[in-house]
Amino acid sequence: MRYEIKYRPSYSLLVVGLKQGETITAEAGAMTYMSPSIQMNTRARGGLWDTLKVGILGRQSFFVNDYTAPNAPGEIGFVAAPIGDIEKLTLDGQRGYIVQKSSYIASQSTVNLDVQWQGFTRGIFGQGLFMIKTSGTGDLFINTFGAIDRHDLLPGEKLIVDNFHLVAFSDTCSYEVKTLGGLKEFVLSGEGVIVEVTGPGEVLLQTKNLAEFADWLWYFYEPKIRAMMGAR
Repeated sequence: MRYEIKYRPSYSLLVVGLKQGETITAEAGAMTYMSPSIQMNTRARGGLWDTLKVGILGRQSFFVNDYTAPNAPGEIGFVAAPIGDIEKLTLDGQRGYIVQKSSYIASQSTVNLDVQWQGFTRGIFGQGLFMIKTSGTGDLFINTFGAIDRHDLLPGEKLIVDNFHLVAFSDTCSYEVKTLGGLKEFVLSGEGVIVEVTGPGEVLLQTKNLAEFADWLWYFYEPKIRAMMGAR
């Protein structure tokens, strides 16, 4: 499957060229444009009942779109909402990745996206951060808020990561979700839930924090909003 990542690193756009009969799966809403020769089919990853059950119990849902070029080649473009980079990860059937749900853009149909895994259904990474366990073979495309920061961990080597900077890590890694320090540090340090990742494997981080960016915007807009509400 032919692909190109354009406008890196801040405003990345994934462009995929599909041959006749090829299919790519993408997060709902990620498509920006496509050739008229491409057909789209929306489905619930893991089955409709499983996805609805996840939505009820875990307050998450995961519908995806399959884009196929049934009769002629075509081209399709994908983006994600956060401003940042796009990266391709390759699954070889032996090693997979655990990926933040909001970072997933698209993947080949041979890549399995496990929404029954506890990291997705329970949000075990804290503060609404849900993860997807991926396996199988093929290309997987992810988006980051800001630039991508890679770390290759040796066996037993550890890395402590702020959960909102965590994008993905190899499923060969082990992890533990915890708070940093005691109650004082948890409340005052600005560092709440962290993930301690242990190698061997690859860890991908994003250089910007979407929660902090939202707080930064609120800092500037809050006085204006309160003034407008008070004027009514």
